[in-house]
Amino acid sequence: MSFSPLLQTLIFELWWLWLLVLASSIFKTPWMKGYLGEMIIRLSAHFFLNAKDYKAIHNVTLRTPDGTTQIDHVVVSQFGIFVVETKNYRGWIFGDDKHATWTQKLFKTSHKFQNPLRQNYKHIKALEALTQVSPDKFHSVIVFVGGSQFKTIMPPNVTYSSGFVAYIKSKTEIVLSGAEVELVYSAISNYRLKPSTATNLEHVKNVQKSQDVNAARLCPKCGAAMVERTVKNGAKAGSRFWGCSNFPKCRVIQNIS
Repeated sequence: MSFSPLLQTLIFELWWLWLLVLASSIFKTPWMKGYLGEMIIRLSAHFFLNAKDYKAIHNVTLRTPDGTTQIDHVVVSQFGIFVVETKNYRGWIFGDDKHATWTQKLFKTSHKFQNPLRQNYKHIKALEALTQVSPDKFHSVIVFVGGSQFKTIMPPNVTYSSGFVAYIKSKTEIVLSGAEVELVYSAISNYRLKPSTATNLEHVKNVQKSQDVNAARLCPKCGAAMVERTVKNGAKAGSRFWGCSNFPKCRVIQNIS
């Protein structure tokens, strides 16, 4: 007795089940979860922020004196410029605005990551330089997607995907004229690098270079060369750092150890 025809029939009849299993495995990958999180933010901005009052730009990569910076979302309105950084994390999140790093705890594993408010600070500085708009008219917004849970009290501008629209709408003081909104929106749209694989690869290379403590670098503020220096006195004597060669005109430093 041959089972081949029966097996072929079974496989044919259950093809949808194989596709379901494949789709389920794909949707569980970090890349897909991050992509879906970004789409949730885009769709929320599209459907819940009136396009007449709020102009959204997504996936903004700008050149900076030391390379590039990549911004997830920018929302321009008369109520200010909202710079949105999304974080795709699961588990418990511990942090506050004062600490350089935050902690993700997932089961028995803990992972430290850069304070996203500090990460978003560089994004805002790049936009300030481009638009020439004063710092007080920018709003930093951090949005967590992926099913994480805050275990410490977070500032109002650190929220889940369900709360970022409400935070944006909570700002009701008009700080930009209609003409200024159009100018800012045009400047960002025209100056940003074209969203593409090549742009993403260039940004990844710049990030990798910035993480290499021994690689030559430029000052993120003025563009001058950074010089390796050593602390001579005090509790940190002997530790190395990068200092701007334009010192004392420019006092930017980056720690090495």
